[in-house]
Amino acid sequence: MNLGPFNSPIAVWLSLPQPLMLALLAIGGIAIGAAANHVITTWCWYPRPISPWVRLSEWKWDDEHRAIAEGLPPRSFWDRMPLIGWLRLRRETSLHGTGFWVRPLLIELGLAITIPVMHHCWIEGQLLPQSMPAPVIATFAPWMTLLFFVHAILLAMMVAATFIDFDERTIPDAITIPGTILGLVLASITPYVFPPGQMAAGISPVTLQHPLGLNSSWMTAGGLLTCLAIWTTWCFALADRRVIMRRGLSKAVEYFFARLTRHSSWKILAGIWIVGMIAISVVYKIGGFAWLGLASSLLGLAVGGGIVWSIRLVGSWAMQMEAMGFGDVTLMAMIGSFIGWQASIAAFFLAPLAAILIVIVQFATTRDRATPFGPYLCAGTVLTLIFWDEVYNDRLRMTVALMGDILPWLGITLLGLLGGMLLLSRWIKQRIYA
Repeated sequence: MNLGPFNSPIAVWLSLPQPLMLALLAIGGIAIGAAANHVITTWCWYPRPISPWVRLSEWKWDDEHRAIAEGLPPRSFWDRMPLIGWLRLRRETSLHGTGFWVRPLLIELGLAITIPVMHHCWIEGQLLPQSMPAPVIATFAPWMTLLFFVHAILLAMMVAATFIDFDERTIPDAITIPGTILGLVLASITPYVFPPGQMAAGISPVTLQHPLGLNSSWMTAGGLLTCLAIWTTWCFALADRRVIMRRGLSKAVEYFFARLTRHSSWKILAGIWIVGMIAISVVYKIGGFAWLGLASSLLGLAVGGGIVWSIRLVGSWAMQMEAMGFGDVTLMAMIGSFIGWQASIAAFFLAPLAAILIVIVQFATTRDRATPFGPYLCAGTVLTLIFWDEVYNDRLRMTVALMGDILPWLGITLLGLLGGMLLLSRWIKQRIYA
């Protein structure tokens, strides 16, 4: 199996003794957990100096907490060691609160277990049709290894986004924007493993593979324009683009552009857009599987982010309140750039199933009934990856094949029905509680 530039690294990895491989994976899981813990406490809207990599002496404390911090011993090398460090940092309970160290410890320990188990499942062909003979599945070990490392990156970003969303009901752009760009890059350089003949024989594409449905029209100028439009829409959606119509159209346009350029970050966003437009055009000129991979990733971005954005717009209009945070839109766009449009659809519809367990656990631990949607999307994505064969090959593939061009119209119809139901619900509540 030809994996292009990944051939040698993957071959070296698969040649390692299994005990050494598992040890490296466990250490890698701990390192991912440590990085996620640092991001969770420092990249959020209201950072907290819980991370052992933050110096307490440099933090801006009020008088009461400054006195507590000055009375604590300085953080040492051993405090920064994963797992062990959190046990040592229990001495800072008076500063951060009781049990602050438990969740970070469990995140690192959980990933130390999850990453090796995930690697084993991927190597054993978890994402491949289980009807395939074992010797055939074994031939895909190099590809599944590459797929594992890519999904491990996605998992790390989803872990950080999940717990920040739990804490603050927000998802930082610092995670989702670079994550989306990384997903597009990986899709461009990932080799095409399943030729059309193999797909016709029943081997459907796994996630991070070029999905079915990208016909020859995507190799034309029309396909390029579509991808450029998706990229432009994504960049524009990240801008501060609020429209205020209270003082007429001319003032609305004036305020719109004033808000758009109010913060200097618009220059960075404009630079990302320009570089992206050039990069997409270059990959189109290269053509071949690189272009199909990028186009597939952009389509996943559009479908993943578009589903959540559409529901956000319809729900907010019907209920006259924010139905879903925009961080959920950027999160699902990032996920879509990694797993493609079919898996994005599956992940979105599996999210409510995962929500049941998450809501129960969160209410049991915090008594908080209000839960963010981002963790559900991440959990739905994990379920999609683990049960990809059952989700896609056994169910979604046939549905997509039968509906074809009707699928977008069905989505629009369902959005209309959702808006109508929410509008009716708001009307009934107004009449009852008026």
